[in-house]
Amino acid sequence: MSRKLAAEFLGTAWLVFGGCGSAVLGAQFLGDIPGIGNLGIGHIGVALAFGLTVLTGAYAVGHLSGAHFNPAVTIGLATAGRFPASSVPGYIIAQVLGAAAGAGILYEIASGAPGFVLGGFAANGYGDHSPGHFSLAAAAVSEFSLTFFFLVVILGATARRAPLGFAGIPIGLALTLIHLISIPVTNTSVNPARSTSQALFVQGWAFDQLWLFWLAPIAGAVLAGLVGAWLDADDPQSARVALSDHE
Repeated sequence: MSRKLAAEFLGTAWLVFGGCGSAVLGAQFLGDIPGIGNLGIGHIGVALAFGLTVLTGAYAVGHLSGAHFNPAVTIGLATAGRFPASSVPGYIIAQVLGAAAGAGILYEIASGAPGFVLGGFAANGYGDHSPGHFSLAAAAVSEFSLTFFFLVVILGATARRAPLGFAGIPIGLALTLIHLISIPVTNTSVNPARSTSQALFVQGWAFDQLWLFWLAPIAGAVLAGLVGAWLDADDPQSARVALSDHE
């Protein structure tokens, strides 16, 4: 179990460092470098970065832990009967700690820039703290529905009847699409650990709004787990646990 928890720690740290790092360092870089030009990667670049962190992380440590990197994913898989409930608390703790470590590395790098201002630090929010000033209701629907569909993709891509060895690709692409949709709405969470890690540094409003980015993704994941279990009901042997079997 210790190796599985270490894999979840490392994978979630990579997700936050790579995904949020692309937003804090890449998307917000507005200056020109002589001979190179402007390096800002924009909305599309950030979406791709999050997808790539999951894709690469899945192939790096998925054989050890299943590559959840997200408390909502762990809970959704447990709800669907794909993951042992007894292992859920340990996975969530490892994920939150890994996310905090990834955010800490990012902070150390970002704060080294001249005139550094923490700002939103890629935190998730609604209302005045939504990139597009979307309402609480819009943010809740976005986080709930997108996490639901994310789990539907994960459950389908990791079913025993799905092609072996390819699950990381549709999962990474799904997370990219999710970010393309919802960065303007909430800065995209669908991952309570990712939201918590950034709130640890922003504090204030980010902590005040953090409840939504635990509640909505987990609720969406639970519903997806129930739907997934129902879809597999006629073939209970069709599912395997995430990207690896937990025997």
